[in-house]
Amino acid sequence: MIWFWLVIVGVLGGLVSGLFGVGGAIVIVPGLVLVAHVSQHTAHGTSLAALSIPIGIIVGAMQYYKRGEVNLGYAAVIAVGLIVGAYVGARLAGSVSDVMLRKAFGAFLLLVSAKLLLS
Repeated sequence: MIWFWLVIVGVLGGLVSGLFGVGGAIVIVPGLVLVAHVSQHTAHGTSLAALSIPIGIIVGAMQYYKRGEVNLGYAAVIAVGLIVGAYVGARLAGSVSDVMLRKAFGAFLLLVSAKLLLS
């Protein structure tokens, strides 16, 4: 039964990513914690691993590209930043407790939500 729910988490992560252009981790991380009952650290690592398999992302990006809605130069520069940022972020995450990581992730989501809702 867990596999069914993991597929649902993946589909929702992909849907949110393709629809809103956000990282699927916004759905995947809480989904793993709530559905699979993994630690916050394991949820983050598993989400990064799943998002490292680019087939789904490429398929979604191709739809935007076909409509002329992708700036490849910007995407390449951001991708380099993502590589550096993911490495540094993963190193930093290892130095904080599971509870603190969960609270920081929740605070980040609240800040982004507030900014979007109030702008």
